[in-house]
Amino acid sequence: MNILKTSLKTLTLVFAGAAITFGQTPAPKTDAASSPAISTKTSTAPAAPSAATTTSLSAQPSEAEMMKQMMELAKLNENHKLLAGTAGTWSYVVKMWMDPKGAPTESKGTAIRKAVMDGRYVTGDYSGSFKMPGADGKMQEMNFKGMSMDGFDNAKKKFVSGWVDNMGTGIMVTEGTLDEATKTITYTGTFEMAPGMSFKVREVIKLTDKDHMAMEYFEDRGQGETKSMEINYTRKK
Repeated sequence: MNILKTSLKTLTLVFAGAAITFGQTPAPKTDAASSPAISTKTSTAPAAPSAATTTSLSAQPSEAEMMKQMMELAKLNENHKLLAGTAGTWSYVVKMWMDPKGAPTESKGTAIRKAVMDGRYVTGDYSGSFKMPGADGKMQEMNFKGMSMDGFDNAKKKFVSGWVDNMGTGIMVTEGTLDEATKTITYTGTFEMAPGMSFKVREVIKLTDKDHMAMEYFEDRGQGETKSMEINYTRKK
């Protein structure tokens, strides 16, 4: 779904349980009658934990409670089903603007999207070709390969997406929200194309119907947001 971006997300869940024990060794009793003197120094024995500390520690979830929460967060919901509905083989037409004020170039390709891990994520494999300026400044045809991983993070309550392609070595990660009325997911994030060249990106994915979807891609490189790409997908029968 996030094809032709100029650049995953790896989630690691750590389950740990810890038992904290507070102990205090009582000071030895002193017999005042047999002792040569009674010390007037303040005791240096460690103080018992305060009520606030005890309450804070007892409020920590147990390992069983943490596991239960993780199991709940691993459940599928309507957002995962929405993404899984984009699985299939699609043909697409891309329009790209090198100059926001100029005419776009147009190219075509194929996207194969698959639901994986029981529908928790959707992977995408994209291939095609497009024209862009070469080292000599002249337009030339270039082969394109891209991969995506899309999901809905129940903990963040957001759509998440990762993108890589053969035009770079970076991984672009974006997060998005859904407008249910229009079936539109808007993703935002940042991408560092080159050292010191980090810019904001925004993608608007419109799930028109089961056989059509579209994506608009915008960049803000410090001089305002401009639209640099538009893709229209049609499901192959």
